[in-house]
Amino acid sequence: MNDTLESLRRKMTRAGELLSVVRTMKALAAASIGQYERAMRSLGDYSRTVEMGLSIACRDRTIPPPTLNHSTQERIGAIAYGTDQGLTGQFNETLADFAVQFLATIPGSKTVWAMSERVGAHFEDAGLPITGSFPPPHAITSISSHIGQILNRLEPLLRAEQVTTLYLFHNAPQPGAIYKPVLQRLLPFDQAWLNSLWQAPWPTRNQPEALLGSHVTRQALLTEYLFVSLFRACAESLASENAARLAAMQRAEKNIGEMQDNLTHAFHRLRQDSIDAELFDVSAGFEALKE
Repeated sequence: MNDTLESLRRKMTRAGELLSVVRTMKALAAASIGQYERAMRSLGDYSRTVEMGLSIACRDRTIPPPTLNHSTQERIGAIAYGTDQGLTGQFNETLADFAVQFLATIPGSKTVWAMSERVGAHFEDAGLPITGSFPPPHAITSISSHIGQILNRLEPLLRAEQVTTLYLFHNAPQPGAIYKPVLQRLLPFDQAWLNSLWQAPWPTRNQPEALLGSHVTRQALLTEYLFVSLFRACAESLASENAARLAAMQRAEKNIGEMQDNLTHAFHRLRQDSIDAELFDVSAGFEALKE
């Protein structure tokens, strides 16, 4: 079907409206990335404080640190952050494939908590049933309540040693790339990491002491350690999600710009053809009157 001038005008108008929407979504994604990056940076000092507290609470090496690794049979717990929002490309697929391949190399029973329905569906397709699912937060202000729900569900399982090893999977922003999937073993504590905490000098001359007993202090700091780790993972996942959306909007903006150029050229060509046809008719009419 051949385009007319009016149909080309309508297409150009719709392309301009779509470009306006894409640019708005692009600006929102860019602003969200900065917000989540600031949240990640703000965790630095608090995370260091929690680590220093753990170094004191676990310095009595005659008492095992809360590694939760006493069972003969490993019970693997995995938390995976995905997204239920669109325009993110292979965000969920990339993470799920990475996590499934890693978990396949570990013996023991698997318990998976999916932080989005879509990423949970990919785990189920791979043969890993989902034990629990939590909707991911969509704003920086809702991350804390989101993590509180996870810890309320997780802590009884850790105390009962129904989960002996806990892994965390999420996408993280990367320089030179949009994002890549990463993993962190939350529990049991890495022995090399504990040794580095024990060997690190205390910043002041006053040596701290654990109040309320080492066990109570360790449990409280363990909760804070999990909170900080989950908060950072959630913020990095949301920053990666918006980075993927920003890249998609940049591609869409480029494609719409090329489409607008093509429509403009087609419009001008068709308009010139119609002008040429009208001039030919006038010229032909004039020649007929002369004869």
